[in-house]
Amino acid sequence: MTSAHANPGDLTPFDYRPRTRVVFGAGASGRTGEFAKELGGRRVLLVTDPGIVRAGHAGRIRASLEAAGLTVVVYDFVRENPTTQDVNACLLAARQANVDLMVGLGGGSSMDTAKGCNFLLTNGGEMKDYRGVGRATKPMLPLIAIPTTAGTGSECQSAALIADEVTHQKMACLDPKAAARVAILDPELTVSQPRRVTACTGLDAIAHAVETAVTARRTTLSSMYSREAFRLCAGAFPVVLANPGNIEARGRMLLGAAMAGTAIENSMLGAAHAAANPLTARFGIIHGQAVGMMLPGVVRFNAEDHGAHAAYETLAAEAGIAEGVEGLVTFLAGAVRAAELPMTLGSCGVGEDAVEELAAEAATQWTAQFNPRGISAPDFATLYRTLLG
Repeated sequence: MTSAHANPGDLTPFDYRPRTRVVFGAGASGRTGEFAKELGGRRVLLVTDPGIVRAGHAGRIRASLEAAGLTVVVYDFVRENPTTQDVNACLLAARQANVDLMVGLGGGSSMDTAKGCNFLLTNGGEMKDYRGVGRATKPMLPLIAIPTTAGTGSECQSAALIADEVTHQKMACLDPKAAARVAILDPELTVSQPRRVTACTGLDAIAHAVETAVTARRTTLSSMYSREAFRLCAGAFPVVLANPGNIEARGRMLLGAAMAGTAIENSMLGAAHAAANPLTARFGIIHGQAVGMMLPGVVRFNAEDHGAHAAYETLAAEAGIAEGVEGLVTFLAGAVRAAELPMTLGSCGVGEDAVEELAAEAATQWTAQFNPRGISAPDFATLYRTLLG
């Protein structure tokens, strides 16, 4: 007999192959050199961005690697939402240094750039050759992923998300060989992030937990990760906004983001991300902000599906949020408000004249196909219009 409250994701078949060793704890990044040496590294490319260098994190990681006897070359030109041009520049540095191990240090952009570089360095060709799943035919270099934001969960995923330099279309390049061999989750590294970065990446982590909980590809395993990720992030997000130095809350956000990333790896994402990507590409709205704005409306839309409705209710209940789906929608909208981010697309420069084009692009996004309820361009147009303000 099946319980009336059973999650449709319960007891679904899955094939889980953990590829990434996860090391969690304050100060854990000090062991980077130890892990790199265990992986047989001798010449390391440290991929990061200028802000991480200024914060001193890159210097400390470099010192750990050098103390272990490794030669380190730093590529610190990572940009947000990396493009094929960024990957090619990183590739040039990797080739010149003849590296045999990579370290991605920073947000999802640093890890995506490192993964993209790894594809081309080891397998040749262009990023478009790896769009989709399992296109790499040769082994890839070991990668150590060290997030400094609690957001993308890229450290626990085998995907590199790289935008085409010309079209700005994001290409998802997934391959088991691209997954990090070690992910180091050190909450101390996240304290230096500006409040806006904490807010936007935190919203992204929350969105990952919520979307993965209901996708058409969710499984018993991914649902478990989604629920725990949301429980951790929902409780910690208000705390890190109010008290940025709270290491325990920072740790909960970082662990929650990694668990949500693991859920993505096993269940994919949905319509909120499909709607957010064109907003980032065309209007420069930060990804976490865009997905945070779209998520409440998408939850309402998906809740018309019985299975998604039940999954949302479970998600809310386990996080201590009352009133089921309505309570969840209220919480998600409140999270954007607490982050002191815009609540309408109109305030971000998006007008009615852009809606149809945005909707058409959203409908073609890869993640839209995994939404639990079928969604078309007119549906996306409606979602956008409700947020014009």
